[in-house]
Amino acid sequence: MPQDKTGDPRQSAGNKLSVLRKHPIFADLEPDALDQLCRYAKHSTVKRGATIAAKGDPGNNLFAVISGTVKISSSSPDGRNAILNLIGPGEIFGEIAVLDGAPRSADATANTNCELYIIDRRDFLPFVKSQPALAMKFIELLCARLRWTSQQVEQVILQDLPGRLASALLGLTEERKFDSGSGTLAITQQEISEMVGMTRESINKQLRAWSARNWVRLEHGAIVVLDTEALRELAESGLGGN
Repeated sequence: MPQDKTGDPRQSAGNKLSVLRKHPIFADLEPDALDQLCRYAKHSTVKRGATIAAKGDPGNNLFAVISGTVKISSSSPDGRNAILNLIGPGEIFGEIAVLDGAPRSADATANTNCELYIIDRRDFLPFVKSQPALAMKFIELLCARLRWTSQQVEQVILQDLPGRLASALLGLTEERKFDSGSGTLAITQQEISEMVGMTRESINKQLRAWSARNWVRLEHGAIVVLDTEALRELAESGLGGN
């Protein structure tokens, strides 16, 4: 579970203001509204592997990621896992359950050590109602999530393994889920397999074939994307091959 991080209240308020001002969802708020939001936001730290929210939990909080990566996933009764999304710095999660009041639709787990801001639903909903521009931002966010989900369904139904894997790698790269601008995706082959719905063995075989073509480079716990154009052509064709 997230742990509160205490410190100098003045320094904490300044850090909140700085982080939230840079956040794309909150950046356009007026100074007074941003100050009010800062009073609601609680700073927490989460260790890698910790559960932040579980599927079926009440949607009592909205989460903003300051640092680290959060894995959004779901599992079947027989133990199979599906990674639905990876949420990085500057992104939020938990907004669906917060807005509609229904239980959480998926598990949220710290994929790395994380810092978060957590805002209680009881504070957030009245705040959104008082900020029409912010409400529009959330409508745009929900539309983006729906488009992304539609693309995922399309890939699973229409693309073969190479196309699906290429689309996943490109999506992670374009969403800046990599380290230091290097194109290095800090993700394991098991996690990739859970994203595209194929076995780790199939993923490893395909990645090794692409490594031989210098499209990617395999590292421990990471994949380096070397040729985005080749992957994009493959993703768009959906036909692939080895």
